[in-house]
Amino acid sequence: MQLTDQLLQSVLHIANEAGKILENFYLKSESIEIHTKSDNTPVTEVDVAISQFLTQKLTALTPDFPVLSEENCNIPLTERQNWETYWLIDPLDGTQQFIDRTGQFSILIALIQQNRPILGVIHAPILHKTYYAMQGFGAYKLEDNNHQRLIARHIDLSKPLNIAVGSESHKQKVRCILPENFPCEFIVYGSSGLKSTLVAEGIADCYVRLGDTGEWDTAASEVLLNELHGNIFDPFFSPLTYNQRETFVNPPFVMTADGEKNWQKIFHFNL
Repeated sequence: MQLTDQLLQSVLHIANEAGKILENFYLKSESIEIHTKSDNTPVTEVDVAISQFLTQKLTALTPDFPVLSEENCNIPLTERQNWETYWLIDPLDGTQQFIDRTGQFSILIALIQQNRPILGVIHAPILHKTYYAMQGFGAYKLEDNNHQRLIARHIDLSKPLNIAVGSESHKQKVRCILPENFPCEFIVYGSSGLKSTLVAEGIADCYVRLGDTGEWDTAASEVLLNELHGNIFDPFFSPLTYNQRETFVNPPFVMTADGEKNWQKIFHFNL
């Protein structure tokens, strides 16, 4: 699979079109039916509709590439392990944020090749922001028709570490894997994909997730951070994997803006 600007622009257009549909749903979100999935997380008709739209458009763009969506993922490993290249999508990352009307939710699209993400788009229609990256092409932010290239940075560990988390209750959990009295400040923010953009922009130094997420929650973020010399690691300080297990559930992880730091001195997971 050859990565080209034309491919990237096509995916950005698809994400933007999906965002318009999502905005229309958002305007009438009070009347939308909410169901609970087997993992006790919410799902709405919006998730399903956006999933169907993205699947149709991405299939038309690249007919030879399968599309794996959070809302359509009952595919055994024996079938998908032979996929060399495929799309991995989360049609509505942050369904609870959508329900709570915070605006802090996004559409996630990633292209996976040989089990590694190589193209990623994070589109937040209500915030009017899009983050995108492609392997070897850099990472960018699009806001108000202005394309801004994001810059890699070094984290100064002599200063308090800015950590993005998903809720107030997660703060204490994260403190438990840090050295005692380690100086840090927390930023509570919406969807998993959007917390990674805080890291990419330099608003946060890292994003820590100790609960369950899916592979579709992290793939686009991984491309974004890789292009900025950041990284994502699990409790064994190893990279996350894609399409190599029966389950799509990620282990706990940390996303950072500086892959050169010795994070094993900072994070002490209780294994």
